Parts: sequence; C-alpha cells; structure tokens
Amino acid sequence: MISPPPPDRPAIHLIDTEADRLYGLAEGMMQRQPALAAMLLAEINRAEIHIAGTLPAGVVSMLSTVEFVDEGSGTSRTVQLVFPSDADIAAGRISVLTPVGAGLIGLAEGQSILWPDREGRERRLRIVKVGAAPGLPA
Repeated sequence: MISPPPPDRPAIHLIDTEADRLYGLAEGMMQRQPALAAMLLAEINRAEIHIAGTLPAGVVSMLSTVEFVDEGSGTSRTVQLVFPSDADIAAGRISVLTPVGAGLIGLAEGQSILWPDREGRERRLRIVKVGAAPGLPA
C-alpha cells in the first residue's frame, strides 16, 4: 500500500489547464487507488500555478521528456510523462497516474523528492534534465 508523502516537499510548478485535468483524473481514481489519488491531489494543491507560456524553464510538465535518477539504486531513466491513455512503458511513456509519474510532475531540474514506489518503498528521485513538452518553449 502506498502511504501519503510527508509534508516536507520541494516547490513545484504546474500549468493551470494541466492542474485542472490532473485534478479531475485524481478525483476519478479515488475509488480504485485512494492513496495515489490523495498524493496527486496534495501535489496539485501545493503547486504554484502558471498560465501556459509562463512555466519556468526546466520544469516537468505533461508531455515533457524527463531524465531522472533513482538515487537509492543509481539508476538513470529518461521517460516522457503522459496522460494515462498515452502510456506505454516499452516506448518510455509513463502515466502521471503512476507513483513515479505523480512524483515527477512539477519538479525542476536539480530538484529531488522522496517518493513512494508501487510497493510503498521510499525512493529519492532527482531530476537531471527536462526536455520541453511539444509546443512549449525549451
């Protein structure tokens, strides 16, 4: 079972329209995955919200390509953060409705977050590089 994250979190930033859509997705999954839904809602609620085009550079948004390191294992991965309907782990597209996806959204290059994985183990994820989402400035 996934436990809610502690209140000690780095600042995060979200685009207003993405925050609205993520809120709806989290609400919709409350019955199936209440712990993950609650974690995502908490992240949305604490985020600094920006209108499209004003998101700071190097911040993970939807459709961003993200290189991150699991500092516990030293494993580096590069993925694209997508909505659930576009997820394909074999193609490197992870859903924002997975524990890792929910932990990455809104973080900036250089930031790290202690975040639970699917088994509830805490992992420190550090953002190495963020490629801009299509249509957004790099």
